[in-house]
Parts: sequence; structure tokens; C-alpha cells
Amino acid sequence: MQFPALKPPLTNEGRMLVAPEIDGVTADWFVPDTWGDRAVAVEVGGRGSAWFLRTDAGDLVLRHYRRGGLAGKIVERMYFYSGIYRARSFAEFQLTRELYQAALPVPRVVAAIVWPRALFWYQAAIIVERIPDAVNFPNSADVVNGRLWRQIGQMIRRFHEWGLDHVDLNCDNILVADDVTYLIDFDRCRRRGQSSPENWQERNLKRLKRSVYKRLSSREDLEIDRLWLHLISGYHDGIS
Repeated sequence: MQFPALKPPLTNEGRMLVAPEIDGVTADWFVPDTWGDRAVAVEVGGRGSAWFLRTDAGDLVLRHYRRGGLAGKIVERMYFYSGIYRARSFAEFQLTRELYQAALPVPRVVAAIVWPRALFWYQAAIIVERIPDAVNFPNSADVVNGRLWRQIGQMIRRFHEWGLDHVDLNCDNILVADDVTYLIDFDRCRRRGQSSPENWQERNLKRLKRSVYKRLSSREDLEIDRLWLHLISGYHDGIS
């Protein structure tokens, strides 16, 4: 596993990974207050821990790692430390970079940070580029169009053929920009080898289906059952 040069420990400021082609990133970039009114909280899917940033380097997305469920109520933003390259932000940085280099439709990753905390705990954050004019799949004007659903199925198939097991494949992790679909947020995701059992692909699709029905079933203008079949058809037809 190849990582860009690791910046030296910065005591309370953390340890960073920065994409080699990106200049000027400091630990302050990961603090929303640094940006003032140039940081805007992400309303859809952000869970109060993601911000859109307007920077001289372009529009970016900052995301702080935050637990969900019962564990999140106890240690909301803390994770057990078992090695710098196993930290959530560093692992996602590397995976996202590999996906981008494989020409898959993902945002370019900019930087990641790990903040050491008491004993064996840490907090983390990641910054990626913001995809211009992108909206979450449920908010796309084309969500009524079976062609978009078919396109999303084809996109997911591409990622699965590469080996990506997206453990949180949901509506809000699919973005639509113009005529292109993207996949985002690869925390805890992994690349599966050719010998891995194939039920992980089905598990990804079932998770997405639950998300689709949860987010869109209340819309009377959508025939979800029919549209879902378009997505599955695109998935099984492969890459167009």
C-alpha cells in the first residue's frame, strides 16, 4: 500500500496525509471555524459533521468522522487507535485515491488527518474536492427518469467489478452532476479480492434498495418498483 509522504507528528494538531499534487494544506484546514462564512454545513447526509468549503484551491468538502447508532451516543467522534494507517481517515484517503486513479467516478481526495486523544483514542477528518453542480440522487430532477436509474446501476457494476465493497451504499452517497453519476463516502469500505464470496455485491444492493424506499417511497410521482427494475437491469447489463 503506497501512501503519499506522511507529515511529521504535530502534537495536538494531528498527523496528516496530503495528496502530492495539492499545496498549502495545514491542520487548520480541518477546523470549520477557520473558514468563517466560507464553510457551510452540509444539510443532506452531513449529520452535522460535514461542511462545504470555498477555498483558493477550489470548492471542497470537509467531513469529520462521527459514529452513528448506540455507540455514537457514548463516544460520538472517538475511535480506538490501532495504527496510523488503520485510522479511518487514512484508510479512506488511500481507497478513494485508488478509485480515482482507476478512472472511477469519485471526487479527488485532498487530505486526511488523525488527531491523537487520551490513551488509545483518536479523532479524524478528511477533505475531498466538491463535484461541481452535483446533487444527491433523490434531489436530482431526473430521478423520475428510468434512464438515470439504469445509469446508476451501470455505475455500481463498474465499482463492483473493480472490487469495491461499499458498506454504506445509500441514496445520499450517489451524486448526479449533469449527465454523470458519482459515488462518494468510502469510510470502512474495502477492495475485495477475486476469491471473495460474491454475496457482498448483493448486500450492497439490498442496502441501497432499503435506502431508496425509505427516501423516495413518499413521492407520489415515482413508481419505485418500476424504477428499481431499471437500476437492476443496468447493473446486470454491465458497462455501456
